[in-house]
Amino acid sequence: MANFLFVLSSDDNEAATRCFQFAKIAHSKGHHVDLFFIDGGVMWAVKGCVLTTKTKTGDCPQDYLPYIVENEIQIGVCTPCANNRSLDEANFFSNMQLDGGPHLIDMAADAKVFNF
Repeated sequence: MANFLFVLSSDDNEAATRCFQFAKIAHSKGHHVDLFFIDGGVMWAVKGCVLTTKTKTGDCPQDYLPYIVENEIQIGVCTPCANNRSLDEANFFSNMQLDGGPHLIDMAADAKVFNF
């Protein structure tokens, strides 16, 4: 099976929905999946973020993110991006932790990378 890395850099609802959707699909097909949030994408790490806003195709982050959390797919959250937005790791979903660029590069070296 393949390794996939999904990088979410936007707080945009459609970008997040697609990122989570394709991560779920890849994982459910047996592939290894990692996610990494950078820039505005770090906002999706916070419990209590709005997950129910529908996209034009009728789906939303809530349709996919619970699967990612329940299956403990690891999500790295850019430390400086989170710190500059005063985000506290204690408020993140259980499978998300602060992480840095060196780990992101290591993951990307061995994966097919999708950017959202």
